[in-house]
Amino acid sequence: MKIQQDSFGFLVADVSRLLRRAFAQRLREGSITLNEARALVYVARHEGVRQVDLAELLEIQPIQLARLIDKLAELNLVKRQPAPNDRRAYHIHLLPAAAEVLASFERVASAIRKQAMEGLTPDQVKAITDGLSNIRQNLNHR
Repeated sequence: MKIQQDSFGFLVADVSRLLRRAFAQRLREGSITLNEARALVYVARHEGVRQVDLAELLEIQPIQLARLIDKLAELNLVKRQPAPNDRRAYHIHLLPAAAEVLASFERVASAIRKQAMEGLTPDQVKAITDGLSNIRQNLNHR
């Protein structure tokens, strides 16, 4: 049986892998890893997220996230705050220094998006983005 090489799932996975690789290559010049960058972006998107919930969002083990948060805290990018109703839980918040780091991530991501979307019309880019957003929404609700 021949398996189609460019099936939807494989294309999405390959594009995702290539985007992560491009971003990681550009991060090598700095002091932050791809996983630390991902954690910081997720904290920015979910300000005040509980540490355990952040681990789930990133699909990593809580102990691995604890190390990432330790590093981000050492860089003065985030802080842990104890949860008011659970002494074992912490909420993660951005610190002011994170703004410039996140802005630098956006500049890198913008350049990568430009490269990735080269040769596509604005309508094609919108169709891809809208379609993927719809697919994500469909899969999140099932």
